[in-house]
Amino acid sequence: MRKIGVNFTAKWGLEFPEFLQKIKELGFDAFFTGVPAITNIPAMAKAAEENGLEWETLHAPFGHINDIWRVGEGGDIMLRELLNSVDCCVLAGARILVVHLSSGNNAPPITDIGRARFTELVDYAATKNVTIAFENQRKLANLAWTMEEFGSRDNVGFCWDCGHESCFTPGRQYMPIFGKYLVCTHLHDNHGEYNKDEHLIPFDGSTDMELLARQIKESGYEGSLMLEILPRNSHYYDDMTYPEYLTKAYAAVTRLRDMVDGE
Repeated sequence: MRKIGVNFTAKWGLEFPEFLQKIKELGFDAFFTGVPAITNIPAMAKAAEENGLEWETLHAPFGHINDIWRVGEGGDIMLRELLNSVDCCVLAGARILVVHLSSGNNAPPITDIGRARFTELVDYAATKNVTIAFENQRKLANLAWTMEEFGSRDNVGFCWDCGHESCFTPGRQYMPIFGKYLVCTHLHDNHGEYNKDEHLIPFDGSTDMELLARQIKESGYEGSLMLEILPRNSHYYDDMTYPEYLTKAYAAVTRLRDMVDGE
């Protein structure tokens, strides 16, 4: 049975150790986080191990990711942040670093300096046995370039964010193009309203979950089904306690797993 997971950034009133205990109690197998302070990682990794949970991925910082395509110090700093994130993956025991390629509708075009920086990132990650999973945002060309350039490498793959597909690029389907590169998922829901990235629990929005399940199944992907849910992105869950919210999330992802893995 494939693993199921949830993001720690779903945090709502539980500190990290209590979060781990709760998701273990519910039946989750894995989780992901952003990139913590490096001094906090050993204790976090120990807590994950003690709870029998896989710290599957780290999500790289992206606050000024567009700088990576530009000449100048900003792009060099962004690259250093990404290289540091690879080192944090090693310390955390996380196999995958999820990386954005751009941000917003007015992101810079693909440039030679950006290509060189991402090549350095991929090369460095290979030396550390870390996989770089490039995530779909708004710009199809960026993702297409990474898969064309690095798709044959063992340490590069695709992170499918189904919610981004729905609200950032309505009408576009990424899995038929990039599903063969899939190495991890960010699963959540929204109502398909442009730029409204609600990060709802699956089945609480308008995403076609039957299509989603079929596309994952047809891709041959055997990895975890990882939620990326954010209770504070809407008022949908204001009347719920955090344990109630996580319980609802667990029920949704197990339902989705049955759809993906069923006959």
